[in-house]
Amino acid sequence: MSPSAHEVDEPCARVRGRLRHLDAVPLPGSGHTWSRWQSLAELGRKDLSLTRIAEGHVDARAILIELDRSDLLVAGQLLGVWAADPEDLHAARTHDGWRLQGAKRWCSGSMRLDRALVTVTADDGPRLFCIDPRVADAEPGSWEPMGMVSTASHRLTFDDVAVPVDAAIGAPGAYVARPGFGHGGCGVAACWWGGALGVVDELRRAVIVGAPDDTAAALGRSVADLTGAGHGLRAAARAIDDDPHDLDLAVRLAAEVRLVVEQAARTALDRTVAALGASGLCQMPSHSQRVADLTVYLSQLPRFRAEASFGRLTAGRNLGIPW
Repeated sequence: MSPSAHEVDEPCARVRGRLRHLDAVPLPGSGHTWSRWQSLAELGRKDLSLTRIAEGHVDARAILIELDRSDLLVAGQLLGVWAADPEDLHAARTHDGWRLQGAKRWCSGSMRLDRALVTVTADDGPRLFCIDPRVADAEPGSWEPMGMVSTASHRLTFDDVAVPVDAAIGAPGAYVARPGFGHGGCGVAACWWGGALGVVDELRRAVIVGAPDDTAAALGRSVADLTGAGHGLRAAARAIDDDPHDLDLAVRLAAEVRLVVEQAARTALDRTVAALGASGLCQMPSHSQRVADLTVYLSQLPRFRAEASFGRLTAGRNLGIPW
C-alpha cells in the first residue's frame, strides 16, 4: 500500500519548521563538528525519517559553501542531496546550458524539496547540478519499503530536461574531491548512531520496569557498544577540526567511522529485537517503526564492499587508530 500524501510529506513539513535551527548547525571542520553530529544524532534518536531529510539539507548547505556557491542558499528553502548512481543520469552541454537524461534512485524528499544537488555523468567527467526537483518525474511504485516510508525516496526520471549553465556546481569531480565528502559520510553515521540509541531506549524502559536479566544484559552490551561508537565519532570530529582540509584523513575517517557505527548499531538492533520479541514488534508501534526505519537506513551501507575498500585503504598502514 502506498503512503498517503500527508504521510509522505510529514518529514519534509516538520523539517521546514526546523530550518532556522538547521541552518545554524555548524559546518564540518569549523571547530564544532561534534556539535553538528550531535544535532543529527539527537534527531535520529527521535525520528529517522525526519533525520534523513534534515541530514540532506545540512549536507547540501555545506556542499554549496565548500564549492563557492553560497549564492544558491536561500532562507526558507529545503535542500537535499541525491548522489546515488551518477552513471544512470547523463548531462549533455548545449549552447546555452545543459540537458539531463536518465534516472536517479534514492531521491529522499522527492518533489517536496525546493532544490536538490544531483550527481550526474557528463562528457567531461562526474558533475554536480543544483536543480528544481519538479523538472523530474517520480516513478510510480519505486518507493514501497519496509521502513523510512515517509522519506518518499522515489526513483526519478529526467527526460531531456533543460537546466541553465550555472546549475552546474563546481568543476568536474569537485563533489567527491573535497574533504567535505568524507565529513558528510561521517555525518550519516551520526544519524545511524542516534537511530540505534532510539531503538535501545525501548530496552532501557523495559529494564526500568523490571525486565528479566537477559533483557538487562542486552541493554548493557548494547549501551557499551554504542558508547564505543560514540567515542569514535567524537574522536573523528576532533581530528577533522584539527585538519579540515586533509582529504586523505577525511576519506579514512569516513570509511572507518561508518563501519564502526554500522556494526554497533546493527548488533544493538538485533539484540533489542531478540530481547523484546514478537510483542515488541507487534504491540509497540513506535518500537516496530524505529526497527524498520533503522534496518532500512543501515542498509545504505554495502557492508562487504565497504569492508573490502577499507581493508585496501589500510593495508599499507600500521594498525591502530588512524587519527
